[in-house]
Amino acid sequence: MSSLWKEFSKGLWKDLPPFKLVLGLCPVLAVTKTAYNGFGMGMAVIFVLALSNLLVSLLRKVIPAKVRIACFIVVAASLVVCVELLMQAYAYPLYQQLGIFVPLIVVNCIILGRAEAFASKNPVLLSVADGLGMGIGFTISLTFLGSIRELLGTGQWFGMQVLSDWFEPVRFMVEAPGAFVCLGVLLAAMNAFTNWQRRTKGLEAVQGPVHDCKTCGMCATKPGA
Repeated sequence: MSSLWKEFSKGLWKDLPPFKLVLGLCPVLAVTKTAYNGFGMGMAVIFVLALSNLLVSLLRKVIPAKVRIACFIVVAASLVVCVELLMQAYAYPLYQQLGIFVPLIVVNCIILGRAEAFASKNPVLLSVADGLGMGIGFTISLTFLGSIRELLGTGQWFGMQVLSDWFEPVRFMVEAPGAFVCLGVLLAAMNAFTNWQRRTKGLEAVQGPVHDCKTCGMCATKPGA
């Protein structure tokens, strides 16, 4: 159980996809004009990520190494088609708002990264825990970013008016540049908090995100890694 919790919980903070791994930024920036859009995209990613990890783990000993990436893409694409059909049937307005970014889930770095770095090397339960944790962390991140942008840009939250008439909406926040500014501020805040935690433990402050996800393999190229 401790191993399952470790793999699940790392995606909630330690390896939080958009802010610690800096992965999947295209939908993070594009669909977070509202909290509802961010939550909807996140739920779709949870579905695809958890099930793709499950299937890749089940088939890891069957898939030939030379074609593994192509097979991972086929698995993800099949699940994305399922998501599209479900959203068209039960959440069509949300599907219209998310637009092209729903089918683009298939090439999301998080989906392929977790399949290659984790699910293809680990048993089923650990892979599902990893997928659920990363997916939920991604959903929380999108919903939080969308909440900030919607609240400051329109005075609403999940479509409900929260701030009174005295508030003058900052329309910049619901435009494309606002997404970059908001994401940058959040990244800076999280890095500052991480460095504060490291200093309290007597560790040296670091520049940039800190993680050990091994998704891209770049960590191994750093001196002392």
